[in-house]
This record gives sequence, C-alpha cells and structure tokens, in this order.
Amino acid sequence: MISANDFRAGMVVRFEGDLYQVVEYQHVKPGKGGAFVRTKLRNLNTGGAMERTLRPEQKYDQVRTEKRPMVYLYEDGDDLVFMDKETYDQLSLSKESLGGKIEFMKVDMPVDVVYVDEAPFDVELPILVELEIVETAPGVKGDTVSGGSKTAVLETGATIQVPLFIEQGETIRVDTRTGAYNSRV
Repeated sequence: MISANDFRAGMVVRFEGDLYQVVEYQHVKPGKGGAFVRTKLRNLNTGGAMERTLRPEQKYDQVRTEKRPMVYLYEDGDDLVFMDKETYDQLSLSKESLGGKIEFMKVDMPVDVVYVDEAPFDVELPILVELEIVETAPGVKGDTVSGGSKTAVLETGATIQVPLFIEQGETIRVDTRTGAYNSRV
C-alpha cells in the first residue's frame, strides 16, 4: 500500500477496482486548508484518462509491472504469438486485447511485453518502426509545393497519410504512438 503522496509518473495503482497508470501528479499545499494531490490517471483496460484530486493520506495498492523483451513471431487465428528472447518460451495474446497496435507489427519485430502481477497484459512497440509502402497514388509534379498529403497502405495493412513525394515501394518510419508518418528511410 502506498499513499497518494508517493505517486510517481508511470506507476501503476489499483483505484476504484481498476488498474490505472499515473500520467501526471502534483502535490499542492494551499496557504489555507489541507494539502492534496492533483493527479491524471490512465485506465489500463480502456485507455481512458481521468483527473482526480486525492487526499495525501489515502492508501492505494501499488501494482508490480515488468517489461520483458520479446519478438513477434506470427498470427494464429485470433491470437498473436510472441517469443521470449532469453528463454525461447512462446506466449499468445489475443488481437482484441492489443487493440490498434497490431496494425504496425510485422514478423520478427522486437517488442516489450508488459506483465502486471506476473500476467501478460499489454505490448509496447518501438516508438518508430520502418514499414514499406505497398500501395499509394503516384505523385504529380507540382503537387509537392502545397505540402499536401495522400493515403498510403503499408505492408502490415495499415492505412496512413504520407507526403505527396512518397512513392510506392519506399520504406518509411511511422510513429507507433500516433500512427503518423515520421520520415523516409
């Protein structure tokens, strides 16, 4: 058990029956009245964020988290199979539990599997991944002046917006946090 005074960014706590990650926290001591802790929490199950003001003496369960380096191997029906780099053990996680992250994953990609209380919970992708463009409209001379964008389909099947000068067959970097084009390779 930890108090709200001990919150730190990135910490995972059990709050109102759900798991939340502390995104921001601020200890406030007004001139009049008692101190309080202003927090921004992200629900690990739904991804939703909420802001709460907590009393510093309130106690919460701190949840132990661990990241293990793994490699994405293959898709098996409704599951994705990962292999631990150290023990070579394989682990299956459902596509549903990973949400939109799977559209930027390709075979043999290194990832971090997040364990909460010794159970696999989530997958963290590298911030930037290199993916090939398999389909996009050709760039027309003169279109690049306006700095516009066009739709492109990546090798994983994801669809993103890219600058007009990007051609089919090129490899680009994509930011997995936002799903946006970052640069050419």
